[in-house]
Amino acid sequence: MSAAVQAKPQSRILLSGNDAIARGVWEAGAKVAAAYPGTPSTEILESLSLYPDLYAEWSVNEKVAMEVAIGGSMSGARSFCAMKHVGLNVASDAFMTVTVAGVIGGLVIAVADDVGMSSSQNEQDSRFWGRFAHVPVLEPADSQEAYEMAKYAFELSEAYNTPVILRLTTRVCHVKAVVQVGEKVAHDIGGFKSDARRWVMTPANAKGLLPAQIAREGKLQALAEASPMNFLDDGPDKRVGFVTSGPAYMHVRESFPDAPVLKLGFTYPVPVALVEKLAAQVEHLVVVEETEPLMEQELKAAGLQAIHGKDLLPRLGELTPNVLIPAIKTFLGEPLPPTTTYPKFDPFPRPPTMCAACPHMGVYYSLARMRKNVQISGDIGCYTLGAGHPWNALDSTISMGASMGIALGMDKARTEETKDKAVVAVIGDSTFLHMGMQGLLDIVYNRGNVTVLILDNRTTGMTGGQNHAGTGKGLKGDDTPRVDFAKLVEALGVKPERISKIDPYVLPVVFKTIKQETAIPEVSVIITDRPCVLSEFYTKIEPYKVIDEDCTGCGNCINVGCPAITVKRSESKVRPDGKVNELKFTTIDTAMCTGCHMCVESCGPKAIVLAKPAAAAE
Repeated sequence: MSAAVQAKPQSRILLSGNDAIARGVWEAGAKVAAAYPGTPSTEILESLSLYPDLYAEWSVNEKVAMEVAIGGSMSGARSFCAMKHVGLNVASDAFMTVTVAGVIGGLVIAVADDVGMSSSQNEQDSRFWGRFAHVPVLEPADSQEAYEMAKYAFELSEAYNTPVILRLTTRVCHVKAVVQVGEKVAHDIGGFKSDARRWVMTPANAKGLLPAQIAREGKLQALAEASPMNFLDDGPDKRVGFVTSGPAYMHVRESFPDAPVLKLGFTYPVPVALVEKLAAQVEHLVVVEETEPLMEQELKAAGLQAIHGKDLLPRLGELTPNVLIPAIKTFLGEPLPPTTTYPKFDPFPRPPTMCAACPHMGVYYSLARMRKNVQISGDIGCYTLGAGHPWNALDSTISMGASMGIALGMDKARTEETKDKAVVAVIGDSTFLHMGMQGLLDIVYNRGNVTVLILDNRTTGMTGGQNHAGTGKGLKGDDTPRVDFAKLVEALGVKPERISKIDPYVLPVVFKTIKQETAIPEVSVIITDRPCVLSEFYTKIEPYKVIDEDCTGCGNCINVGCPAITVKRSESKVRPDGKVNELKFTTIDTAMCTGCHMCVESCGPKAIVLAKPAAAAE
């Protein structure tokens, strides 16, 4: 059990921002919590699941997580959901409606923005949802504030009949700090009370609720102006004053310790009057915000024109001291501080790749061999790495579940040049359940000629190996019904004879099945069935090694892409016809090898054998 769960009232414990939010949600008396894993928000629900007297689930996607939380709130329970920034795009349909209907039990939505795109396909600023949906936004700068704001958000939600967004960034989510925690408070659940005029959101009912939403925003504006979460951290150097929020406050304070800083924690509605007070005290006012100029534009729209922001600072990435100091000093006409020089070295390149024995490698090895004859639509997950070396076997990756619709679009937009190319969509098991099912249904309904590869590794791999509806395990490791993918895709309309289930470690079968199904001009689905090597379902077998004297340097094993295989030496050999063969003699790291035997099947000279022969192992 985590230290946060074991902590006594008024304890000081080391918590990441994600763990601190979980602690705050539990102490606030929340009863329902739901999420879909997505970095950097994943650990919030994992941590929350360890607390007693609270229901927590991995939902099949963020929209469902939002709806579960809304249902809990409608029933009077304090409810919570968490997601990364792109997850709120998925959940926005339900979210935009509940902002009109309001809440009964407090409803808090933690949204983690991946500033700097360490693990995301785009960089969004979730503060815009506050303005778009007319709901308050709270922004913690560290773990202590994350804990406190999570608790306060429920009170704010109930007091003003509104969902509350807790906007996080990667730095807040993952950086640890000492947090002073308290006790859990009791929160009574009144139970659901039928009220069709409020909860049945027909146009007539929704129109009746809109005036209350508009009036609420005015009250929230006044609350933001008076909130103790927004305070002026004064300083003697009045040349530049800063308006900032979240972890950017820490960077500003570190970079300019003598400057006045208006630190905002209650960031939407923007407290314009507070900013005006600071503006009157300084020569220049600079808005420091990650990533979009939301506050800057709001302030300019309110009449504060003599302010700076994105004219000095970048709109992407974190605003760390190495970004802030040069920008502001250049603006003031001051010399830049001397930079420390370090010995230059070129680190060994280490691009992201799949794990040793990853079941996705066999699929991409086979697709790479067919590369000239296929268009390959990819998806979000570990299998996105199929775009990299040595496979180079993806043409697109857009968003969760998008491989399906994009593949159908590719199919329907065939030209003379591409009419004979097969169209393949690659998607993982968790992603298929998240958003892929509707796409496959659309392919079937519209008679697409697409071969769909569902790579079932029995986990949500890229975010750390979380369970989902296809693993047979729940958030707390409890047994649950497990989706049968073959039956599911048949129910979506795929013909039984066009559904194949294969072992991705058996390369000849993988290649033959893909080639066979792509040659048939209708929808087909190939399901791989090997668990992720990092999951509880994987069983390691004996590793392999290369017999040096038998290795011909053909390099086929390298093309499988396993990181346990490395090139020991290279040679150039001139053939009788004058062409040069580049030979790559390999070795296998037996400590890393898990015995998947894909490299064995790629090896023509049979130079790869068990490191411990069966007789010796016995």
